[in-house]
Amino acid sequence: MDRLTLLYVLIGIIAYCLGSISFSVIFSKKMAGFDVREKGSGNAGSTNVLRTVGKKAAALTLICDILKGIIAVLLAYAFSHIVEDANGALMVQIAGIMVVIGHTFPVFFKFKGGKGVATSLGIIMLINYQIGLICLIFALLVMFLTKTVSIGSIMAAILFPVLTLLIHENYLIEGNYIIFGILLALIVIYNHRSNIKRIMNGEENKLSAKEK
Repeated sequence: MDRLTLLYVLIGIIAYCLGSISFSVIFSKKMAGFDVREKGSGNAGSTNVLRTVGKKAAALTLICDILKGIIAVLLAYAFSHIVEDANGALMVQIAGIMVVIGHTFPVFFKFKGGKGVATSLGIIMLINYQIGLICLIFALLVMFLTKTVSIGSIMAAILFPVLTLLIHENYLIEGNYIIFGILLALIVIYNHRSNIKRIMNGEENKLSAKEK
C-alpha cells in the first residue's frame, strides 16, 4: 500500500469512528435514563429524541450530528493541504461517506445508529454552502407541506446529486461530486426504507404542532 492510499484509508477510518459517536444515545441516557433506540421509532436520530426525550436533547443531538459531518470534512481538508500530491476532493468525499456510514452503523453502539440526515447536512454545507442551503430550504419546505420529516429528508437527498451537476462554483475543493452525491443519497434513502414502506401504507408519523 503506497503512502497516499494509506492516507485515504486513515481518513476513512477516522471519519468512520467520528461518525460512530451516537450523540442521540448518549444524550437520551444522560438526560432521560434510557437508550433512545428502545423508544418511539427505535431510530437513533434527533426526531426520535424529540419525541421521546424532549426539545433540549433533540437540539443538542441535531447540533452534534451536524458537527460530526463538518469536523470529518475539515479533517480531510486539512490533511489534503499537509500531504503533497493528495487529492483533496477525493479525501473530502471519503470522509463524508465514511462519517455517515459510521453514524448509520456505529462501532461503539452495536452498529445500530441513525439515518445520517443531520450529518449529511453538515457535510454538504461545508463542501458547498450554496447547495447545502438549497437542500436545507427544500427539505424544510417539503416537511412543512407534508408534515413529514422523512419525506423532506428523502427528497433533499435526491436533490443533492442533481445540484452537483448544475452548480459548479463555491466548492470547498473543486472536483467532481456527482458519484459522491449519488452514494450519499443512496445511503440516506436506504436508511429510510422503513419510512418509505410506512409512507406507501399511509402509516408514517406526522409532525405535531408541538414538534414543529
